[in-house]
Amino acid sequence: MNTNYNEKDKLLTFEITEEIDHHTTEKIRRKMDNEITKYMPRKIIFDFNQVTFMDSAGIGMLIGRYKMMKMLGR
Repeated sequence: MNTNYNEKDKLLTFEITEEIDHHTTEKIRRKMDNEITKYMPRKIIFDFNQVTFMDSAGIGMLIGRYKMMKMLGR
């Protein structure tokens, strides 16, 4: 997964480059949470162009990041 932060727009982009399933969500979630708390972005973009598979664990991970941003007041 690649991360890009645009300071001017306070925009954090996650370019996900692997399958998202119950085996990989914990690693991806930790990295996303670290980047979110590091930069405190106003907006997040998830780029799924290179993702070939995502199961319900991936959807749960995304909903969790949404809730985290709401909790941070973003």
